[in-house]
Amino acid sequence: MATGNAIRGTRVGSGPMGESERGESAARTVISFWCSNGHETRPSFAVDAEIPTSWDCPRCGLPANTDEKNPPPAKRTEPYKTHLAYVKERRSDADGEALLDEALAKLRARRGES
Repeated sequence: MATGNAIRGTRVGSGPMGESERGESAARTVISFWCSNGHETRPSFAVDAEIPTSWDCPRCGLPANTDEKNPPPAKRTEPYKTHLAYVKERRSDADGEALLDEALAKLRARRGES
């Protein structure tokens, strides 16, 4: 009795084996990239493809380039800043005091306080 499964007897990923059935692969070139930790990465590119100037190291995540003697420096990451830290960058303590006094004066006026 047929169950209606059209792909019965096949495996996922099964298909033609061998280059003659798949087509010819593009010509490749292997380029070495080095990071500042000394890791070498060797991705392959098509011969006619544009080679990137930098590549991320898969081992440590640092940027890498093709110059083994002079690898790029690690990217500088800014530490996390709170909202208050950003406000303090924009305003001086005197500005903050003036704004606070103004807001308190408005609040007291609404409440009817002197």
